[in-house]
Amino acid sequence: MSAFDRREFLAAGTAALLAATSVESARGFRANDTLRVGIIGPGGRARGLMQSLKKVPNVTITAVCDVWDANLAEGKKLADPQAFATKAHEELLDRKDVDAVLIGTPDHLHVPLTVAACQAGKDVYVEKPLTHDLSEGKAVIDAQNQNKRVVQVGMQQRSMPHLVKAREVLKAGTIGTVHKAKCSWNRNADRARRYKDPMDPKTVDWKRFLGAAKDQPFDAYKFRQWRWFWDFGGGIFTDLMVHWIDVVHWFLDLDHPQSAASVGDWYSAKDVWETPDTVQTLLRYPDQDVQVHFEGTFSSNRVGAMAEFNGTEGTLYVDRGRYEVIPDRGKKLAPSSLILGKGERGLDFYDQPDGELLHLTNWVEAVRTRGKPSAPASAGVGAASAAHLANLALRSGQVAVWKA
Repeated sequence: MSAFDRREFLAAGTAALLAATSVESARGFRANDTLRVGIIGPGGRARGLMQSLKKVPNVTITAVCDVWDANLAEGKKLADPQAFATKAHEELLDRKDVDAVLIGTPDHLHVPLTVAACQAGKDVYVEKPLTHDLSEGKAVIDAQNQNKRVVQVGMQQRSMPHLVKAREVLKAGTIGTVHKAKCSWNRNADRARRYKDPMDPKTVDWKRFLGAAKDQPFDAYKFRQWRWFWDFGGGIFTDLMVHWIDVVHWFLDLDHPQSAASVGDWYSAKDVWETPDTVQTLLRYPDQDVQVHFEGTFSSNRVGAMAEFNGTEGTLYVDRGRYEVIPDRGKKLAPSSLILGKGERGLDFYDQPDGELLHLTNWVEAVRTRGKPSAPASAGVGAASAAHLANLALRSGQVAVWKA
């Protein structure tokens, strides 16, 4: 694709999403009506989303909520000057000047807060993974459907225009029949190091942070690095694999694996993290004749973050900045590609497309039109289920089998 076509492709996709917010909805929203959003958990990740949300026309942040004083103060800086601030999410959800909420808390709070928000009549954007346990899936889908709420899960690949196009390529049968897919998210990062944290425990509502997790003493490292502790996160499978297994599910119309076999080791995080820093899993979808392999590590960035679909005619490679069609040897398939992001293959982030902005805009459009967002609760539950099954296999040392 030429540079001009690339720019045109990006501009057309973004313009279409932004223009959609001008449509009047069943709730009476129009482009000049302000959508009022409350933020629950404005930590580092959510503050990045807040920066993007501020770019969406006619959206204002009217309330922020966090259990830590420092996060609350930083969140207020990105909100409306008159924004309400609290440590209690119930107070935020009770407010009439909040139409929708963005949830950026640790994983174990995603479902309780999403359910509470839906019951309070708020639409929801919630970070991935949607669930922290397999048992939570039905409750959050029911909360979305029974309360007629728009729930968007933060799996932004579904709003990236080159991946939408790549799915069309696959669905057209271009690479033949797919029986095997592989994904990876490999990083070379020294992230597993204990340090003396100056955080004052008096500035944190630790009990609220724990939620339904088991009672335990305040730990500043766990509070900041919760992804790597089982009570609050699920390690590489829930933090990173979820993104790409969702793309696999989306492209191949899969819901959850029937079984998982996993291995994990501690090479850079020994005696620091509970979750392994190097993992692999093999997921089987026998009803669809598909196997999916995932690998992830913090010891090498070789291959990086990507997914490949191996078809009988060729392979479809995708990452956050491109797709490439690669013919199998001896096949007549013509190679093709669409490259939007600059840089080498497999990067965590590219200059283009701006997936966060596109995904948030898709959510706002769905809120205004009462339509279906690109990553509803069912998609979030399905992607998370693969990660949870992989973790069950990892922690048991046995093949984990899906049980209805």
